[in-house]
Amino acid sequence: MKKLLGLAAVAGAIFLVVRRSRSAKAEADLWREATAPAANNGAAAK
Repeated sequence: MKKLLGLAAVAGAIFLVVRRSRSAKAEADLWREATAPAANNGAAAK
């Protein structure tokens, strides 16, 4: 029973780390987009 509880704790910790990492990446992407120069805002060049 202790092994199962330990395994669940490890899996939960990994889940939280992955979730926090994805959240940080999304935040960085938004910040990069918001602070991009107006001429380079991701629009296709003509």
